[in-house]
Amino acid sequence: MKASEIKELGDQELDSKLVDLSETLFNFRFQNKTGQLENPNRMKQVKRDIARIKTIKRQRNIG
Repeated sequence: MKASEIKELGDQELDSKLVDLSETLFNFRFQNKTGQLENPNRMKQVKRDIARIKTIKRQRNIG
């Protein structure tokens, strides 16, 4: 997900997206520990998306 796409979302959509991505990351971590994760690069992408969402939320709170 690109930063420009995230900026277009509303605050409630960002919160719900953040919850969804956090749950996804939890599941990926669990799958990774049990050896069932097929694409470990997806974990890295989810972490970056979470960071982007948190950054944009913080920018909105400051501005």
